[in-house]
Amino acid sequence: MNHAAPAPAEALYQSGFGNEFSTEALPGALPVGQNSPQRAPYGLYAEQISGTAFTAPRSHNRRSWLYRIRPSAVHMPFAPIENRGIQSRFDETATPPNQLRWDPLPMPTEPTDFIDGWVTMAGNGSPDAMSGCAIHVYAANRSMQGRFFYCADGELLIVPQQGRLRLATEFGIVDIEPQEIAIVPRGCRFRVELPDGSARGYICENYGALLRLPDLGVIGSNGLANPRDFLIPHAWYEDVEGDFELVAKFSGNLWSARIGHSPLDVVAWHGSYAPCKYDLRRFNAIGSISYDHPDPSIFLVLQSPSDTPGVDTLDFVIFPPRWLTAENTFRPPWFHRNVASEFMGLIHGAYDAKAEGFVPGGASLHNCMSGHGPDAQTFEKASAADTSKPTRVADTMAFMFETRNLIKPTRAALDSAQLQAEYFECWQTIKKNFSPDSR
Repeated sequence: MNHAAPAPAEALYQSGFGNEFSTEALPGALPVGQNSPQRAPYGLYAEQISGTAFTAPRSHNRRSWLYRIRPSAVHMPFAPIENRGIQSRFDETATPPNQLRWDPLPMPTEPTDFIDGWVTMAGNGSPDAMSGCAIHVYAANRSMQGRFFYCADGELLIVPQQGRLRLATEFGIVDIEPQEIAIVPRGCRFRVELPDGSARGYICENYGALLRLPDLGVIGSNGLANPRDFLIPHAWYEDVEGDFELVAKFSGNLWSARIGHSPLDVVAWHGSYAPCKYDLRRFNAIGSISYDHPDPSIFLVLQSPSDTPGVDTLDFVIFPPRWLTAENTFRPPWFHRNVASEFMGLIHGAYDAKAEGFVPGGASLHNCMSGHGPDAQTFEKASAADTSKPTRVADTMAFMFETRNLIKPTRAALDSAQLQAEYFECWQTIKKNFSPDSR
């Protein structure tokens, strides 16, 4: 039998982040009053997927009950396949303290789907230890055909830069476009389709604690990313049989198994562990209305907390359109060195701290205590600006993956033709203005 529920319209989402949800593609598919009845409705199988320890505090516990046509255990044995561009080891080469920047990854010339289009740029930690992250870029020109994927190593934060993605997942369909993001939970099986024929973007694979919204502290109860703007898909399923491939990323390697049916066969589900999407343009930016440029933590969207309060293993920060109003202030990001390490990408427009060289689809890496900041041209322009008037940073959307650990570039990234060998030159024309006789 080959059957698929009708694809849900764009509006069929539920809002909230980390909340309990219930959704069914057939009426009455969700059992009433218990999770695992002796006989589930419609002859379905009950299966739980847990993204946190069973004993995690209720406020942080993430799990969902799935009611599916076949259990997820039904597939042939896995065998290793070529790792291609995906890596999970970051000790193959010494990490330089240099500022690094890359041009965008070119579109492939051969048919390449979402998984084959990954290239690992950098990372830290280990998926085996469930600590750290990997940062990838992707470029693809073909939808996944007869192929499904899941990542057992971490949850995936997907940031499109060019081209839309349709994520057909066990939990439902998630459509995202540039300036939106998606989070695919660890272990969730999915297929990626390319409505525009090609796509490019960024992926952060979070090995550690699940991403969550930050507490707002003195900001209060509103601001930054609002929970209601995170959208969870409604249940949708495929009842399709055939000869398919299930690809797993497990312990840093890719594995392949034959499967005789679509694994996207969940007819109903309820719980708090599910994929979601968020429109970055809905972020409520907060900034200074008096003087000085605030720390970039005011642009924090999501965080993966560590065992040290206030110090995260991973932060996802964005720099969206906003007004700059601080008077007598150097308004772009100042020159700085951080204990944290920063990997930046540009989704759209221009970044206000760089006049040129940092383009949409590109990336930069400034590691622990590596000095960086505005280039010479941006410094001169901002130093002479009239700060008695507000200015609008309008045509932009940049982001940053920030970690407390060193972000180690892969050998492939350091040997890449996209690496800008002359990046350091953007600071070399900064003039000496010091004059001890003139204040």
